[in-house]
Amino acid sequence: MTTFIHDVLADLDKKQVDISNITLILPSKRAGVFLKHELSTSLLQPIFSPTILSIEEFVEELSQLKAISNTELLFEFYETYLQVHNTKNPDSFDTFSKWAQILLQDFNEIDRYLIPQEKIFDYLSAIKEINHWSVDTNQTDFIKNYLVFWKRLKIYYNQLTENLVAKKKGYQGLIYREAVESIQNYIEVNPEKHHVFLGFNALNKAEETIIQELLENSHADIYWDIDDAFFENKNHDASLFIRQHKKNWTYFETNSMNWIADNYTKPKDISVIGVPKNVGQAKCIGNILKKLHKENNTLNNTAVVLGEESLLLPVLNSIPESINALNITMGLPLKSIPLATLFEQLFFIHKKETNDFYFKDVIKLLSHQFISPLLQSGTSNDLQKVVQIIESNNLIYISLTRLTALAPQHEGLFLLLFGNWNNNPSIALTSCQALILKIKTHLEQHKKENILALEHLFKFNTLFNELTLLDNQYKHLKDITSLFSVYKELLGSETLDFKGEPLEGLQIMGMLESRVLDFETIIISSVNEGILPSGKSNNSFIPFDVKLENKLPTYKEKDAVYTYHFYRLLQRAKRVFIIYNTEIDALKGGEKSRFITQLDLENIHKIKHTIAVPDIAMDANLNEIVIAKNDDVLNQIKTYAARGFSPSALTSYIRNPIDFYFQKVLKIKEHDDVEETVAANTLGTVIHNTLEDFYKPFEGQQITWEQVAEMKPKINATVTKHFKDLYKEGDITKGKNLIVFEIAKRYISNFLDLEVVDLKDGNILEIIAIELNNTAEIQIPELDFPVRITGKVDRVDKRNGIIRIIDYKSGRVDPAKVQITNWDDLTTDYDKYSKSFQVLTYAYLMHAEKPFTEPVEAGIISFKNLSAGFLKFQKKQSGSRDKEALISNEILADYEVQLKQLILEICNQKVDFIEKKIS
Repeated sequence: MTTFIHDVLADLDKKQVDISNITLILPSKRAGVFLKHELSTSLLQPIFSPTILSIEEFVEELSQLKAISNTELLFEFYETYLQVHNTKNPDSFDTFSKWAQILLQDFNEIDRYLIPQEKIFDYLSAIKEINHWSVDTNQTDFIKNYLVFWKRLKIYYNQLTENLVAKKKGYQGLIYREAVESIQNYIEVNPEKHHVFLGFNALNKAEETIIQELLENSHADIYWDIDDAFFENKNHDASLFIRQHKKNWTYFETNSMNWIADNYTKPKDISVIGVPKNVGQAKCIGNILKKLHKENNTLNNTAVVLGEESLLLPVLNSIPESINALNITMGLPLKSIPLATLFEQLFFIHKKETNDFYFKDVIKLLSHQFISPLLQSGTSNDLQKVVQIIESNNLIYISLTRLTALAPQHEGLFLLLFGNWNNNPSIALTSCQALILKIKTHLEQHKKENILALEHLFKFNTLFNELTLLDNQYKHLKDITSLFSVYKELLGSETLDFKGEPLEGLQIMGMLESRVLDFETIIISSVNEGILPSGKSNNSFIPFDVKLENKLPTYKEKDAVYTYHFYRLLQRAKRVFIIYNTEIDALKGGEKSRFITQLDLENIHKIKHTIAVPDIAMDANLNEIVIAKNDDVLNQIKTYAARGFSPSALTSYIRNPIDFYFQKVLKIKEHDDVEETVAANTLGTVIHNTLEDFYKPFEGQQITWEQVAEMKPKINATVTKHFKDLYKEGDITKGKNLIVFEIAKRYISNFLDLEVVDLKDGNILEIIAIELNNTAEIQIPELDFPVRITGKVDRVDKRNGIIRIIDYKSGRVDPAKVQITNWDDLTTDYDKYSKSFQVLTYAYLMHAEKPFTEPVEAGIISFKNLSAGFLKFQKKQSGSRDKEALISNEILADYEVQLKQLILEICNQKVDFIEKKIS
């Protein structure tokens, strides 16, 4: 394969052009590196290097203006805006920046395409007046201001241009317009200078004018890179612009066109691969590279072209370790670097002026990978201690003072992170730069391991230095919100550039970086509609019809640019892998690109289509956790059995054996998060503890309705006490927590009311025990170790001569949940029978300690279903409506059978712990 650059140099050599004395102009700086390399390999003797420039560098030289960054341009434009704006209430910088960005893009296009400014701005203003019926004398203030804005566009443009030219600065469009005005003078001053333009396609009006002037004055040659297959097809967008140049440029009326090549129709191996998701595409690229590297040790003529810049990191992580020679042309966007999230979180918490910070924001910030290492004191992890205190005390909002009290040794760091910025950008910038220096000092202690992280810090330090310079020079940043918007603007445009050998090994680049370059093997990712091509977007103040009228580019021209770049990559390539995302995305479509369909319809090459499907066995039990009971596990079970199985432990096994394994065998406790809203178990515990306080003094005696009534005035104080004991410093004075607090009081009040009514009706109530602990050893001959059962009953009382074993539930329980028909279901269906199992366990334990001599009932009082009263356990007779409510010896014997079977299963080494899928 011969490259386009090689062919151009060969043609210049054939024409005996003195290459040392010409200026070679290319679409990008990147292409210049390859041009120099190709030149060095084709020379037979040493020469002085020719001048090699990108088109941007060339027009800068012509215009004598220095290119200005987008961010600085925004500040300059705001200066102009304030200069022109003569009303009392100009937009703030933050508001201004939202519409100014779009307007600057329009100014840029107007200049690049040499549109007469007076004409287009007057035209736009007239259109808006017609749209708003400005002849109506009763215009609202809003419409008046709106129309004034459109009339001022011309003034904004003229004043901005004047200000920038006076400072010898310019944005791209202005530089182009000034370059056009200077081209005649340039030709006169440099009569001997010859220029060669190569690899261009879509040209704006300014570029066309400059190149045509040089061509017609015999000061230039131009080499196009287009294939005959596209050029001869009048409907093919890859040649849209070059066909227009051939037709419209007077130079080509008498001069031939260099060149129309014939490479595309040559045999090519083209594979189209559909892969789900971006990560899938990255893995696919890694697999292709691994295969290519096995076939050919060097990948010097291979390029990976990324349709989306966000794929860079996943692709880098997917490159096989065997590939050592690698060059990355595209920069890694700073917004993709982990350090960006740190400053985004900082700005987020400081945008509101407050002295108390939400606990999740605090933990998120302190847990950041660049901050958490700073919270180490020797071998002690102070972050863990701080988080533990926050969670155990339910600290929803935390002040800097409280945080410092938790870990005073880190006062300096906390001050940098949570010190009040006072809505002052200067303080914010100083704090951010000081934080960067603090992180840098820490990282430099282990410099070799932190080289990349230090590079990240350097780039962010540079960014904040630039923001500080802009703030000092222009003084437009009045608050943190405006600073954050400028920070985001800068962050979006800055990249972390990679250093590598640009001419060796695998090349990774974006679509625009591929201009003028040719490779034998090409891998193109993200070939989806909305990405390649980018699709319709009209981020502009200029309406579509006005763009057409003034020959400004629309989505049609932008699509043609992508078409050219895509097909140009394929022109000389021998092997092509085209990868697209098969997953539909709400924002970016998901359809494969029209380019793929076009390749099929052309029928020039045989296209191999593949859908990459992850190799996953379709087994419903594939992700099921299975834990075998080895000797260590069995020993833990024996230890737990000797201590005592509780009803909740046994029902957790019924619900999901894996939960039992984690909680009882491995002793893994659930993580205690901060309760922003009072949890259901906290509510239940408060109710239990309050009723224990009320009824415990009456154990062993009858209780009267007057004694119960006397409990009611104590509800508020007692509930508050228990909430504070459990909920620590959590706030129960507002929001959902206040509602839960009131619910707890209402539940207890309603319960006491029912007790009072019941006692007033003449019923006799004796409190036997409150929060009664019971333990019993159960004899299981099949096991050679002791097994105990333990349980705590909320309340045992005697009502009208019947003993009641009562379990309180703060949630809703229906009568059906404490009824059973088939004993075999008791230890298999958790949802239906866990409540029955629990109350039967309490009855079994009490009977084991002291056999029942009086009638006994066991059941539940549901505070969410108090109207149902005491919900008794009942054994329904199969095929009959009869129900047995009293806990008889027969019921306890049947329960014991099920209990022993369940314990035998838990202790059986041959029965694995198998995860149940819980819906």
